[in-house]
Amino acid sequence: MGKDKKKEEAVFLRKKITLVRAFSLLIGSMVGSGIFISPKGVLKNSGSVGFSLVVWFACGVLSMFGALCYAELGTRITKSGGHYIYILETLGPLPSFLFLWAEFFAIRPANSAVVSLAFGRYMLEPFFAPCAAPVPAVKLVSLLGYCHTENFQDAFDRQSLVLDKLPLAFYAGMFAYSGWFQTGFVREELVRPERNIPLAVIVSVITVIVGYMLTNVSYYTVLGTQDVLASPAVAVSFVQRAFKSLISVVPVLVALSCFGTMNGGIFTFSRTLFVASREGQWPPLFSMIHIRRHTPLPAVMLMFPLVTAMVCIGDIYHLMNFFSFSRWLFIGLATLGLIVHRHRHPELRSPFKVPLFVPVSFTIICLFTVAMSFYSDPVNISIGCTMVLSGFPVYYLIIHRQMSSRCRSLFYYLTHKLQLLLEVVQQEIKTY
Repeated sequence: MGKDKKKEEAVFLRKKITLVRAFSLLIGSMVGSGIFISPKGVLKNSGSVGFSLVVWFACGVLSMFGALCYAELGTRITKSGGHYIYILETLGPLPSFLFLWAEFFAIRPANSAVVSLAFGRYMLEPFFAPCAAPVPAVKLVSLLGYCHTENFQDAFDRQSLVLDKLPLAFYAGMFAYSGWFQTGFVREELVRPERNIPLAVIVSVITVIVGYMLTNVSYYTVLGTQDVLASPAVAVSFVQRAFKSLISVVPVLVALSCFGTMNGGIFTFSRTLFVASREGQWPPLFSMIHIRRHTPLPAVMLMFPLVTAMVCIGDIYHLMNFFSFSRWLFIGLATLGLIVHRHRHPELRSPFKVPLFVPVSFTIICLFTVAMSFYSDPVNISIGCTMVLSGFPVYYLIIHRQMSSRCRSLFYYLTHKLQLLLEVVQQEIKTY
């Protein structure tokens, strides 16, 4: 009795995420701003309605392959942290730190900025129709949180297909599906993870594939190709044409969807910093938990300044290309890590195992798409690549070598003061 009471009072991340909550986290993270902004990017870079639908379906299948690989990784590796911990446990500390560096300074802020900008655009678009909403107004709001079958004629017009732009079409499509990996970030907080991770990812990804295909067919049924490309907010244009009486409802629905994605992103990203700090690759303050709320509060608070900067200086589609390079590079490395982990630990019995061709195919496609994107959008991809490579000197100067005693004392003093201010302590019970 006394032992149970002591555990109840202890500060640690509790197992509160059931199968239904895991399913909600995945669906809420995937169905965010992507389905409202990606159709334009997919259509623009694929060249025709037919090829764009093929890209959407292919992205869904690719997401399912990735989700299955991550489901196996989640049952093999018992720690939270998602991409970071999978790369650390399979490929070593240097690649995992480079991911952490890119995730904090590029991937997560840019991804959140894209969602915020989509939220701002959809909130303001009805008020400025038929004109486009002013860009400064969109960014300000972002920070505050009838069949026409002729549209399908010549659906596979090969003259408009530009092969070197296909990687950008896949980036736009995969952005809409991104979120299938979220359960890996909260593995230690899942109830019965060996059963619930595979079940949640399979059901949620199939649900989203069906929903996205039907949504895109609806867009193209009501709007023509030029309408989709010209529209700054496709869902608003769709409702204006098909259901004018519901035009005031769309911004609310998109806002709720974006909030769901932002909530899921903040929830899971804070666990990445929490685990990285616990593994010694991030300041120790971020492995601390609030004494009453039992959440990694310092990790949650850290992201807002960078998201604000990205919103102020970025454009949705440039930001998407910028962070997609880094994201899919490291996701490809994580699934490569699954192959390496299987080879190194043949004796390990995993409760969930996918055929070898799934991680091999997924890894090759991810790395090939990343390589091709240098040709498609060299400027933004080069910036993303530079951001990743800038982590090398940081790793060798700060992580790999010992800190001087003076720096260590100052660091300890600052950590202690912030710990008192934020009311956080180290986790008292091991959860992995």
